[in-house]
Amino acid sequence: MSSSLDTKKFADMIKSKRGKTGLRTLANEIGISASTLSRIEQGNLPDIDTYLKLCQWLEVSSEYFNTGAVDTNSHTGVVAHLRADKTLPPNTAEALIQMINLAYASAKK
Repeated sequence: MSSSLDTKKFADMIKSKRGKTGLRTLANEIGISASTLSRIEQGNLPDIDTYLKLCQWLEVSSEYFNTGAVDTNSHTGVVAHLRADKTLPPNTAEALIQMINLAYASAKK
């Protein structure tokens, strides 16, 4: 069975989390070029190193964007779904994510 990368979902989540942060600023923060980030936001496939950096920045596993391979019950799955949800304002999604992160952190203690 083969899987493929859901580039639309990947691009949408990056754009959603980036918000009003400029391409150059964010690309520099992540350690990639602004032109690469722009191409990815347009739906192009990244190289594996860039993909892994972006997944880390998005706080999701590298498997999250593989079609048919999403674990929506995990902490990272919940966070990823909130970031990808177009019906939530970005600041609301980020507030919910902070609450979820705190809940998971306190559960580990």
